[in-house]
Amino acid sequence: MRHNKAVNHLGRKSGHRKALLANMASSLILHKRIITTEAKAKALKPYLEPLITKSKDDNTHNRRVVFSYLKDKNAVSELFRTIAPKIADRPGGYLRILHVGFRQGDAAEMALIEFVDFNEAALAGGAKKEAKKTTRRSRAKKAEAAPAEAPAAEAPAEAPAEEAKAE
Repeated sequence: MRHNKAVNHLGRKSGHRKALLANMASSLILHKRIITTEAKAKALKPYLEPLITKSKDDNTHNRRVVFSYLKDKNAVSELFRTIAPKIADRPGGYLRILHVGFRQGDAAEMALIEFVDFNEAALAGGAKKEAKKTTRRSRAKKAEAAPAEAPAAEAPAEAPAEEAKAE
């Protein structure tokens, strides 16, 4: 039984697991999204989110603490320079896990893990969906006829205004 065993060991010894999570976190910081197995993505989320919270306060101590976990100078600088200002007002929940299907070879569940604020396609897609309204095909004829009637309705409205100016 798994009573009181909160950490998923991922079938690895502790040193291997720490190295795996550090490398995955560095890759996620540098690339903003990665595709991995669902178990690894779920293990990465609680590993990385406290480090992202530390990056909100940019000082030497926090940089050293984050570097002790990530062991990658480029990832640490990217985290503090690019990611931290963008997520400064977010109180948590910096990462999103999306299920993408099953791997071909062994049918392992695959997941996409990404930063919530760095998905430009989803942010732009949400605005487009709100702006575009879908209608049934039968209404398209009415929509085409309406603009043709609108200029005719505007013309008489302008004529009384011109008569008022002439007086």
